[in-house]
Amino acid sequence: QLRLVESGGGLVQPGSSLRLSCAVSGLTLDDYAIGWFRQAPGKEREGVSCISNNDGRTYYADSVKGRFTLSRDNAKNTVYLQMNSLKPEDTAVYYCAADRRHSGCSISVSWTYNYWGQGTQVTVSS
Repeated sequence: QLRLVESGGGLVQPGSSLRLSCAVSGLTLDDYAIGWFRQAPGKEREGVSCISNNDGRTYYADSVKGRFTLSRDNAKNTVYLQMNSLKPEDTAVYYCAADRRHSGCSISVSWTYNYWGQGTQVTVSS
């Protein structure tokens, strides 16, 4: 059974760091790109970052570039989103999702991602 489970969210102060994890089962990271998306209350879901399946290349939204780092551990079937210098505007529910594709990844659209986790809440507040 294919499953994605996010963890690592929480309540932190501005400027703090968090590391989100996306543990996947029922698929191999060699075949799926993994993306992270977030949705704040009253706002549309937005792409944050993704990592391609074939070469591990990463892509970031401009709003998080330089602060967030995406990585993967194929042996553990887990993808990590390291979030540094967090801002109140980063507050959202964060979702990881899997996209079966030959190569590359995209965060400009979410409809190509067929499998989603349940989400983890990140709140940045003083």
